[in-house]
Amino acid sequence: MRYIFNFPDIGEGLEEGTILEWYVSKGQLIKAGQPLVNMETDKVVTDIPSPRAGIIVEMFGEVGEIVHVGKPLVEIETEAEAAVETTTETPKTMLIEEGAAVMGTMELAGDNAALPASNEGARKDTESEEAVVRKALATPLARAMAREMKVDINKVTGTGPSGRVTKEDIQSYSPASPPTEIVEQAEPALPTASGDLTTYEPLSQIRKAIAKNMLNSKQSTAHMTLFEEVEISELMRIREKLKKTFADKNVKLTYLPFVVKATVQALKQHRPLNSQIDLEHDRMVYKNRYNIAIAVDTPEGLVVPVIKDADKLSILQIAQKIAELSDKARYRKLTMDDMKDGTFTITNYGSIGGIFATPVINYPQAGILGIGRLLKTPIVKDDQIVIGNVLPLSLSLDHRIVDGGDASRFINRLREYLSDPAIMLIE
Repeated sequence: MRYIFNFPDIGEGLEEGTILEWYVSKGQLIKAGQPLVNMETDKVVTDIPSPRAGIIVEMFGEVGEIVHVGKPLVEIETEAEAAVETTTETPKTMLIEEGAAVMGTMELAGDNAALPASNEGARKDTESEEAVVRKALATPLARAMAREMKVDINKVTGTGPSGRVTKEDIQSYSPASPPTEIVEQAEPALPTASGDLTTYEPLSQIRKAIAKNMLNSKQSTAHMTLFEEVEISELMRIREKLKKTFADKNVKLTYLPFVVKATVQALKQHRPLNSQIDLEHDRMVYKNRYNIAIAVDTPEGLVVPVIKDADKLSILQIAQKIAELSDKARYRKLTMDDMKDGTFTITNYGSIGGIFATPVINYPQAGILGIGRLLKTPIVKDDQIVIGNVLPLSLSLDHRIVDGGDASRFINRLREYLSDPAIMLIE
């Protein structure tokens, strides 16, 4: 009996995915739950398991192709199910997975309730038991470049996350002979009279999601941004005092956990900022959980994982959660659960550069807080000019939900907590 398995909807409004890696081949025996393909969606990179056992008789789509939800992925001959469940033989063709499969930009592969864990990393022999089939992990762009430049991508050493081959690896790859031919082809050529004035690269699922979400936010909300500064010398003193204690627990203490804690405390007193508007039913939706989304910069783009119930966590626990989510984001290990249910967002662009900004609201949330670069600058204290440590703040809000007065009161409370952290730690 033939069974066609369509690309499933794994949640969060998923519409399509890009094929990054096939784990199976035509004629291969598979078990139910065995990973079939590695897909990049606009949220995560994840394995899609087979719902049934049998023999793969057809595969739909090549690496780099986009598959829409509900469209075929594989066709399975299920009459071989009993043989698959009882066989002890190794399938004829298996893949050596070099690592897990990114807004980050990130590879977000994963264990979650909808997608069981895979047996990635297992080494299998071929039919001859003398050679192993090695198929490199690579981005779709790198594969396209390799085909165009006639480079065997399986011979290229990847420098990306989990050994993934990137476009830079393809550009710098040089075979044994001739030693310079491929490098010369990979160098950017000067514009010529005949053209070559532009370079085209396909949009990743993450970049398409960013473009869609940013436009949706701008079109669906009434943006307002409020700028402020806060002097944080006392916070710096406390952080310096705690750094060694945190380091002993293998946690790097930054300023961000304090900002998250202060934000949650302020949100509790100004609930319109932890809400969303429901115009369809003419009502406000106030959130009783404080799930703080953290924008993380990755090689593939920006991703925004969520610290769930941040109000119930200590500074140490928040720091641990930030480190965990940041690592998962950068190595594309985020799951759908890591990305959902955020109620307010913080973006720390100052860790890279920038003083003030106008952050785009993570719709349908009511607000987003931007943290700028810490500045050592003259300030007036007790009528004296002294050197202060000033942290710039940029608060973007949906003006349909939050009035200017509410915004000012919220940011004043936030400044109070950050300038004197003892207040928020005892409340």
